[in-house]
Amino acid sequence: MAHRAEFSASKSRKKSPNQLVVDEAINDDNSVVAMHPDTLKKLQIFRCDTILIKGKKRKDTICIALADEACEEPKIRMNKVVRSNLRVRLGDVVSVHQCPDVKYGKRVHILPVDDTIEGVTGNLFDAYLKRMRSVEFKVIETDPWEYCVVAPDTEIFCEGEPVRRKDEDRLDEVGYDDLELLLMKSGLSFSVLMGQ
Repeated sequence: MAHRAEFSASKSRKKSPNQLVVDEAINDDNSVVAMHPDTLKKLQIFRCDTILIKGKKRKDTICIALADEACEEPKIRMNKVVRSNLRVRLGDVVSVHQCPDVKYGKRVHILPVDDTIEGVTGNLFDAYLKRMRSVEFKVIETDPWEYCVVAPDTEIFCEGEPVRRKDEDRLDEVGYDDLELLLMKSGLSFSVLMGQ
């Protein structure tokens, strides 16, 4: 079965050079993916460009593209969080596209996922940023709407009732699975994706 999937992935890549096979990331940064320099060149993507990655179930995200000589062609290395948000696994095929002119976010409203905050008291956002524990957030609303970069001057609101995990995929609002936010605050970078 794995051989058939590789053959199918190989066949689709010949038709579309932007179709890449998902591989394990070397680093654990939720905001970056890595590709071989020749793959970047074929796709006319430069190191540190913002790219749009489309996964399964109409899920997509934006990430920063990095060059990695050790990454095989035509593969793309991404960590578990990015794969989860795209609903893909190792060996699946994703499509990669240029995504110029991503705006800086003015405001972002996020809520925690209920089962990740059990027993946590105090400010959940601070607990997450200080890496005291793993807390998952769902993006509820952003300004601008579709994709944005969360910068130090972006207002982040996390007030409201936690999102129930079983309801997360059914929410009609902007959600965790479609919007990649890059937080460049206190030298940390974290991603939050929202669903379309």
